[in-house]
Amino acid sequence: MFRLITIEREYGSGAAAISAQLADLLGWKLWDRFLTEEIARLAHVDPSAVKRCDERMDSRFHRFAKTFWRGSYERSAQLSNQMFDTDRMMAMMQETMDRIGREGNAVIVGRGAPFFLREHPAAFHVFLYAPRSEKIRRIVADGHSEAEAIELVDSIDRERIAYVKHYFNADWPTRSLYHVMLNTAVGNESVVQTILDTMRLVEGRPKATDYEPQNLTAPAENSSLR
Repeated sequence: MFRLITIEREYGSGAAAISAQLADLLGWKLWDRFLTEEIARLAHVDPSAVKRCDERMDSRFHRFAKTFWRGSYERSAQLSNQMFDTDRMMAMMQETMDRIGREGNAVIVGRGAPFFLREHPAAFHVFLYAPRSEKIRRIVADGHSEAEAIELVDSIDRERIAYVKHYFNADWPTRSLYHVMLNTAVGNESVVQTILDTMRLVEGRPKATDYEPQNLTAPAENSSLR
């Protein structure tokens, strides 16, 4: 029986609203912004520090500085105490995803969830996408200008591509991970119903995946519309 749904998505596809509706219908816990808050609580940092690392790689300057500071144990200890970065977040995310997997009854939005929970037998994995024009329309409806919407569509998914490649050594999206990939231009209600219907159809059937992870916590060397 499926007790978890992971929702990966293109930016602007409406995944936040769809995930909230799914969680409400099922009576399950929604891990979206709350996941950011939970990592912040565990790391004893402000949620804004976690949000800066959310599905994006650290800057080149940060990675260079971190490599330099690793030159001595004392400097490394000082750095780890003062800085919260994506490497640290990913280690904590693995532990948090494991706990969510044990608890079940959860809808999880992004944050590498389909990779962390790829072998969980009770996890149903969904990828949501939409035509570019539909994504821009949704973002504008959320209060952004058209120019801002275009910039967000182009930049945020590029960051997610780099994030998945760096931390999971995989392409984004990794199609073999998902039970279903849906175009949200058909409408949120139709998407929600299709997810629920498909879960019932495939429940109990094993899903093969071609994805073979490398190291999920070590590197390989923002919005309601998420």
